[in-house]
Amino acid sequence: MPYRPPLVPYETFVADPPDLPVRAPGESGPAVVSRAEVAGTDAHGATVKAVLADGVTAVVRVDAAGDGMIRVRLAEDPQARSRSARLMPLVHPRPHPATVTVDDRQVRVDAGAVIAEIRLDPWHIRFLRPDGSLLLEQDPGTVDISGRRRTLPFGHSTTDGVRVAWHESFVAPGDERFVGFGEKFTPLDKRGQRALMWNFDAFGSESDRAHKNIPFYLSNRGYGILVDSGLPVQFDVCQSTHSAVQILVPDDLLDYYVLAGPTPAEVLDRLHQLTGQPYLPPRWAFGTWVSSGFYPDSQERVLERARRIRERDIPCDVLHLDCYWQVAGNWSDLRWDAEAFPDPAGMLRTLTEQGFRVCLWMNPYLMTASPLYAEADAAGYFLRRADGSTYVADVWHGSYPASAIVDLTNPAAVDWFTGLLRPLLQQGVAVFKTDFAEGVPADAMAHNGMSGVELHNVYALLFNDVVAAVTEEVAGHRAVWARSSYLGGQRHSAQWSGDVNATWPALASTLRGGLSHGLSGVPFWSHDTGGFHGTPEPDLYVRWSQFGALSPLVRLHGTTSRLPWDFPAEAERLAVAALRLRYRLMPYLWSAAVAAARTGVPMMRALLVDTPQDPTAWTTDLQYRLGTDLLVAPVTDASGERDVYLPVGDDWFDAATGELYPGGRHLRVRSPLDRMPLYVRRGAVLPLVAPEATVGDGPFRNVTLVSWGAADGDTVVHDVDGDTIVEAIRDGDELRIQTRGPLLVGQLALAGVGEIDRPARSLLNGAAVTVVPFAGFFPAQG
Repeated sequence: MPYRPPLVPYETFVADPPDLPVRAPGESGPAVVSRAEVAGTDAHGATVKAVLADGVTAVVRVDAAGDGMIRVRLAEDPQARSRSARLMPLVHPRPHPATVTVDDRQVRVDAGAVIAEIRLDPWHIRFLRPDGSLLLEQDPGTVDISGRRRTLPFGHSTTDGVRVAWHESFVAPGDERFVGFGEKFTPLDKRGQRALMWNFDAFGSESDRAHKNIPFYLSNRGYGILVDSGLPVQFDVCQSTHSAVQILVPDDLLDYYVLAGPTPAEVLDRLHQLTGQPYLPPRWAFGTWVSSGFYPDSQERVLERARRIRERDIPCDVLHLDCYWQVAGNWSDLRWDAEAFPDPAGMLRTLTEQGFRVCLWMNPYLMTASPLYAEADAAGYFLRRADGSTYVADVWHGSYPASAIVDLTNPAAVDWFTGLLRPLLQQGVAVFKTDFAEGVPADAMAHNGMSGVELHNVYALLFNDVVAAVTEEVAGHRAVWARSSYLGGQRHSAQWSGDVNATWPALASTLRGGLSHGLSGVPFWSHDTGGFHGTPEPDLYVRWSQFGALSPLVRLHGTTSRLPWDFPAEAERLAVAALRLRYRLMPYLWSAAVAAARTGVPMMRALLVDTPQDPTAWTTDLQYRLGTDLLVAPVTDASGERDVYLPVGDDWFDAATGELYPGGRHLRVRSPLDRMPLYVRRGAVLPLVAPEATVGDGPFRNVTLVSWGAADGDTVVHDVDGDTIVEAIRDGDELRIQTRGPLLVGQLALAGVGEIDRPARSLLNGAAVTVVPFAGFFPAQG
């Protein structure tokens, strides 16, 4: 049993992962590849036959999966696939030409930006950069002074004659850093941690449990590792021994990819070539989402909420209705509570006229009390136990009645399920919040023959695929607001961090989770602004609103109200000011979103994305760049004080004071409640607009370009009518701004410029213009 803190109750979960067995003293160790011989080569790679220590003959295939991508497979059956692939493939490699050379001692597979060099006897693989320097190498197996193995090298392990896992180990130099693995709420650098790829109901954001696991990591040495398996893969990241990363795969094969950089952006690009490009949500999704909260709701309350939002001039595009749009105790049978919502179609029409989209909560479970349960159960629409009975599970952890889990591997169940969703979309619902989906028990059985262990992680992908498909069919977009995901989940935008606590520490750990998720290939992420569980104190509500407003997506949601007017007047004013700042920045945010969808580089980016050569960037995990030009450092302590690190390579303006700081330094700052630590890169040209009630569907109008420092710089503004390149050139006392594209610029403003360095003349597309004063970002600045 895993270690548990003393005197803390054992925390059970209906879908706990199966534990790998622990060898007793004296049991034989793993069977590893010690030597091999070449069985053949082709234009893409080499096939090698290896005999393991237990006599099993295995096939090793090393080939190019693309430029800078090497694939390594180890299996008894050359045609083996992950057991999750019977539902869906997670990785989509394409044959890629490689330069393959063979001699008596070694094989080389050259995939351009990375080269695999295989020594046959004794067996060893190392991966090289094009210049011949070492990128990564296998750990051959560490043995301690007592002769016991401390690592599990390239091979497999059996217990009682049954194979339980394939494994691989890599040497980890003492200064190597590792990031990724999905939405992990632990420190950004995962060295010293053990990452388990098993989707949990995380019960917060303050442990290593995660709703969204991705078997991929990035190294500061300029590569990434991707494991193709939907099973509960384990990454021992220098925990058992500080000298190695060990990968345990309880599947039918070991199948991994080495992705070359050298930059994180290049690694992420290669990841998306294999697993799919991110989906760009509709532009309205980048506006504010305001939730009913997790408490009883009604049509009258929804309309009153909408009225007050517009009356109080709170920017908002989406109203989210959580569980109680349905009858309590019937969740989630996807039917309006007719008593609380007597005319949902009329309500939706009214909200549409007011400029709102509506999001409805749902999940893939059905409580047994629902009037729909008996018929669906008789039809076989739910996951089963081994004896054929319906698997009724405590997916709500005892807080609500048990539920059955819709078996989405059954085409008839999918038709039934989408038949419940489709009328809601036709009625005018815009999008669904796809909650839960981590609850497939390990011992469940699916219609297609998969066990719960095989289905557990990829069920989240299937659930979101099904909802996204019917949403696209009716509403014309594939966006969902998802809690659980797995490898390839960047096709489901957006994703949020689940039921985090309304505390200061939880705000910090939530931020860590978002940064890790972005480094795992998912660029659009959000969180419950204000925290979900509990009621935030007013200062925390303001600080979390500032963080939310400058996140990729923003939603106010919790177990109690997160409506601004339910907090003291000053807290309301400052929270709404943060949302208005978001809407002012919308041309910049939308441009960052479009770039993220095209490149896979996250909107909310850990500092290491832009400055991978900066060692401090690999461990800085409580601040981030939003796009390339904004540095955001949310306040995570009631004192309002925090440390801020300014990354190397640029100078940075304090957005509140205009003071300029060189990069590569730490600051100790204290921010009044009416502002947050926000910095702008010198040379940035930020496109701003006046905040409106909604984001709007048309092109941005009357854009103000703000030149920070009146210095050389450039940017690209993406819009619905095309891209505009903006270039600023400082030539002595003259500042020239040139735009090429459809962007309609209304005026030019300067920020961070004193009388000494203020240009005497400013030109916009060759015409002299009067520079307008920049009013600042925060309420106290104007």
